[in-house]
Amino acid sequence: MKVIICGAGQVGWQIARHLSGENNDVTVVDSNPELVRRATDTLDVQGIAGFASYPDVLDRAGASDADMIIAATHSDEVNMVTCQVAHSVFSVQRKIARLRAQNYLDPGYSDLYRRNHLPIDVVISPEREVAEAALQRLAAPAAFDTERFLEGRAQLLGIMIDDDCPVINTPLRQLTDLFSTLRAVVVGIRRDGVLFAPSAGDQVFPGDECYIFTETPDLTRTLEIFGKTQEKQERIVIIGGGNVGLGVALALEARTERVRVKMIEKDRDSAERAADALDRTIVLHGDGLDSSLLEEANITSADAILAVTDDDKTNLLVSVRAKEMGCRMAITLINDPTLVPLMAPLDIDAYINPRATTVSSILRHIRHGRVREVYSIGDAEAEIIEAQVLGTSPISGHKIKDIAFPEGTLIGALMKQGQVVRPTGDTRIEEGDVIAIFAMAADVPEVERLLQVSIDFF
Repeated sequence: MKVIICGAGQVGWQIARHLSGENNDVTVVDSNPELVRRATDTLDVQGIAGFASYPDVLDRAGASDADMIIAATHSDEVNMVTCQVAHSVFSVQRKIARLRAQNYLDPGYSDLYRRNHLPIDVVISPEREVAEAALQRLAAPAAFDTERFLEGRAQLLGIMIDDDCPVINTPLRQLTDLFSTLRAVVVGIRRDGVLFAPSAGDQVFPGDECYIFTETPDLTRTLEIFGKTQEKQERIVIIGGGNVGLGVALALEARTERVRVKMIEKDRDSAERAADALDRTIVLHGDGLDSSLLEEANITSADAILAVTDDDKTNLLVSVRAKEMGCRMAITLINDPTLVPLMAPLDIDAYINPRATTVSSILRHIRHGRVREVYSIGDAEAEIIEAQVLGTSPISGHKIKDIAFPEGTLIGALMKQGQVVRPTGDTRIEEGDVIAIFAMAADVPEVERLLQVSIDFF
């Protein structure tokens, strides 16, 4: 597949890294020659320096025979014009654009992106994706990472194994014997900084980061078995009243259970906008780093603080201060991946990487076959791919034990006719099933091949 990626920032670079590693023909376009050089020096890609919306630049990038264009520059308007030019001049079939401004995403204007208007096939909103990620972190506070699959019926949990975990030094195959009704599967373990797909004989040890698939009704029990307690988040303080913070607050207000939310926003206009949009949330104007303002927000009795300003250092510092003042949990928005190793020393419970969520959203629309969801784990170390099995897929009609899955691959969850079942070696994969697969990055192309329809399907 020939793909043009416009924008060589963190998102564009990560997408290029994924796709070039899977033997796609990738060209990166950016107005900054240094970013283009970084991409061509570190990845197996071609690079073009220039403005992505210019027809001559797209022509040099090979748009005339490109299968897809991904517009992920820092400008919404450039991304939109790039898709228009790619469609009108070069007839590129698949166009994906990242749009940040919420004004462009109002459902009332959805007709804007039709092919005869502004032809964008997929619109990615980082703010909405990040807000959803924050809500998921709040829903599973004992986990450092979480994502929903199979229409919300299954969840991936990232759990840090502590010394008091009841199942340390226990081979994974014995978990089935010990907890016969537990519908959970350990699909990944990160030990000493290295992520791998475990075998049945592997054990978990203190300090391990485990990725576990569990059916949603078994969430609390799964956490308990791995030494975690699930506590309700009833009092939440949000630092930052921009699109992300406002989106989270609106979603929390829409819940049936009572959640008390307070928000602190430094910019007066943004604070007033948030106050007008929210009904039950108390919005305070001021600096989230101000300890007296945190006290006014009752941070000492808060269940969680969610720091989602556009400044990483502010998010880190306010999270540290909040924990010091008695807040039970801190979730922090981090744009710079080099700051992630500071999470543990600073006692920050979970973080959200906007770029990682955006990358996962874009990958969802790139993968072959009937792919419904893609979630990128860690620093592009592995992926969770959710896909519907078609009759012409190589895995259709076969038992799991008879399918030649790559070694770094595990089936985390399986849904048959709307019901989630725990996958075993004797489980037969059938047409219409929805499958969630953990795959190490190197094994993703083979997993795609197994999920892909055969040529005679067409």
